[in-house]
Amino acid sequence: MNNLLIIPLVIYLIGVFAIAFFTRRHQVSGNFLSEYFLGSRSMGGFVLAMTLAATYASASSFIGGPGAAYKMGLGWVLLAMIQLPATWLTLGVLGKKFAIEARKHNAVTLNDMLYARFKSRSVVILASLALLLAFFGTMVVQFVGGARLLQTVTGLSYQHGLLIFAGTVGLYTTIGGFRAVVLTDTIQGIMMLIGTAILLIGVIHAGGSLGALVTELHHIDPALVTPYGPDQFLSQPFMLSFWVLVCFGVIGLPHAAVRCMSYKDSSSLHKGMVISTIMIALLMFGTHITGALGRALIPELASPDQIMPTLMMTVLPPFVAGIFLAGPMAAIMSTIDSQLIQSSATLLKDLYINYINPQLVNEHNAERKLNRLSLWITAIFALLVFFAATNPPEMIVWLNLIALGGLQAVFLWPLVLGLYWKKASPIGALSSMVVGLTTYLSLMWFKPNLAGIHPIVPTLLLGLLSFIIMSLVKPQPVESKV
Repeated sequence: MNNLLIIPLVIYLIGVFAIAFFTRRHQVSGNFLSEYFLGSRSMGGFVLAMTLAATYASASSFIGGPGAAYKMGLGWVLLAMIQLPATWLTLGVLGKKFAIEARKHNAVTLNDMLYARFKSRSVVILASLALLLAFFGTMVVQFVGGARLLQTVTGLSYQHGLLIFAGTVGLYTTIGGFRAVVLTDTIQGIMMLIGTAILLIGVIHAGGSLGALVTELHHIDPALVTPYGPDQFLSQPFMLSFWVLVCFGVIGLPHAAVRCMSYKDSSSLHKGMVISTIMIALLMFGTHITGALGRALIPELASPDQIMPTLMMTVLPPFVAGIFLAGPMAAIMSTIDSQLIQSSATLLKDLYINYINPQLVNEHNAERKLNRLSLWITAIFALLVFFAATNPPEMIVWLNLIALGGLQAVFLWPLVLGLYWKKASPIGALSSMVVGLTTYLSLMWFKPNLAGIHPIVPTLLLGLLSFIIMSLVKPQPVESKV
């Protein structure tokens, strides 16, 4: 094990713990649920932008995406830039109206918002179960990705890498709550940008120049420098599907939408939209162009997903490579901590307090009891994910895609139409969730390739149609409307 490689990572992990303990000591008292799960709605524009962009980026941004660019060439880099407006759309569509309604109803979780709008326990319970199952699956994927990254780069065993990774994320999220999550996301976002820039510069330097690398790509396969890739893989139906899945559909991801409830004011929202879009552009372009150009330096790899760790070890000095290692680690951790804190909120607030023990918030020493209960719930959920990751399924990448698409199928239309369509009814929302989820799972299992179109496209279309028809057939009672 190279100590120069490990030192920057150790410093980074120590910093993460320091932030968690700092935020724990400086939490705002008076409303534990709002503080622990939303940071007392106090995020400024820069922090909002960084936490949203860092949450959006994940292992796929540093491992899977660059691996696809390595295989498909510069066309995949163009395709990746479809994601550029993802955070802008999320904040623009949900942002201001979502925050106003959240404050109006004192909503702490996404399901609080759904209940305030539809007054339906069935909607909330189905949404809660879908969120927990999907987040469990995606968190297992991220835990495995973090452990394998440590295993590949540092020489640690998979189990030791998993223990270090899971312990770090679980502890700082449990200790610090939402405020620690967004502050560490801010640092993690900065680490992603630094690591991406360093590696890209290292690749160009090792290849002599950008032109020389592109020329070598053309020599390997002329299709690598075309917009469509080898075998014309990047077709128009595929591009449309990809945009829906990784850009438009992001509006329906709970861990992104909840950020729209937690910023401070309109000025913070507007700054967050601009800064997060710039950050997404830099991250997506930097990581994917690095993966594509990396093929000119390393033409043969057993797996395209190995390109970023391999480049890191090839073109960078050990200490600098350690700085880059913090980049993909930060991307993975920032996704997990957001999902972990929201899973805890769903279990504690949406299910336990709302349906099992509603009197808890009125009891003597309620703040202390809620504090202790939230710690246990967060820690236990993280522990369950850890145990699941110790023996991951072989097709774990499909588990991640199914989970993300399933979340969009369940949440997108109830969130958007619930905010903007007055005739949206509980039965419309429930039918959209059921139709969307069953359609998506069925297509992913039986017909994952519909003439190049990803199942998320017909899923969202059917979910929208179901929502509209059932809302018109059975409108929401007047007295229940927000």
